[in-house]
Amino acid sequence: MSNGLDDVIAAETVLSDVNGLEGRLTIRGHSVAELAGRTRFEDLVALLFDGFFENAPDAAAVAKGLAQARAEIFQRLVAAGLDAEGSIYDAMRAGTARIADGDDLATAYRLLAAPAVLTPALIRVKRGLEPVAPLPGLGHAADIIRMLQGAEKADLAAALDTYLVTVSDHGLNASTFATRVVASTRAGLMSAVLAGLGALKGPLHGGAPGPVIEMLDAIGEVAQARPWLSGAVKRGDRLMGFGHRIYKVRDPRADALKAAVRKLAAKGTGDGRIAFAEAVEQAALDVLRTEKPGRSLDTNVEFYTALLLEALGFPPEAFTCVFAMGRTAGWIAHAREQLASGRLIRPQSVYVGPKPELAA
Repeated sequence: MSNGLDDVIAAETVLSDVNGLEGRLTIRGHSVAELAGRTRFEDLVALLFDGFFENAPDAAAVAKGLAQARAEIFQRLVAAGLDAEGSIYDAMRAGTARIADGDDLATAYRLLAAPAVLTPALIRVKRGLEPVAPLPGLGHAADIIRMLQGAEKADLAAALDTYLVTVSDHGLNASTFATRVVASTRAGLMSAVLAGLGALKGPLHGGAPGPVIEMLDAIGEVAQARPWLSGAVKRGDRLMGFGHRIYKVRDPRADALKAAVRKLAAKGTGDGRIAFAEAVEQAALDVLRTEKPGRSLDTNVEFYTALLLEALGFPPEAFTCVFAMGRTAGWIAHAREQLASGRLIRPQSVYVGPKPELAA
């Protein structure tokens, strides 16, 4: 038995490969460094979906399909009355669950559009503002920023594109595995994506970036970074944004997002927050090397995710929703791959409970 299924191979995939020992992430033959900052989300979706639908869409077809889906989702789930009670993530997930199950491209586009439209609308409603309807002529990332900010902002859209591409797929992580399990039952794409959304919410998976902001706020200033971080490690607290289950070296996605954050800083976004965060990162790495020698605890994707999404105007409670905007593309591709080549997923368990008494 392998507790947590470590090192258990449960699928063959052409979608992504995570090499934790060397710190590499490959998505359909391309390193994340090749894709991040150079590829639009629409291109990435076309890359992931290639071969998994009857008519493989190119980037132009994806852009058109997503634009139509954003308009449809807004009309059906936002304009008709938005339920903004509870957390933003729960409300986004509930809205997504209203999409009919199906296995076609139209369903896939609706599922990609749902978090992209619902998240900015929910944020605005909670701020006492009116939701902003999507604009068909814009790219996916640009339209998300416009629906959030109320205006087009090219620099922010480019940074969001980088983020969505970077987090689009990452091997057989918890949410992707949950998606493939449900897809293997032939329940439909919405049901499979809903399973992914459920798994992503957990703080050990996609629910982790928000606490990075809480950590930075608690530290307050550079002079307090080392004593605050050292005290946290000595208490046994986890430093948010450092260490990863798979990567034994630096998470390659952290560098991709750090580059995007620096581009925003160069254009005046984020004030001194980004420089402060870089100082905290260095202090954390020094503290971890001192307090936990022999352990490989480096910066992971969460640290610069938090900085980037904060700079884009998303509140911490919506960070996991933005993660879902990108990862849904990978979930859908994995669901289609599972349908095409996989069996019903049904592992075995080892019973360790009490045994019934045998009759004399």
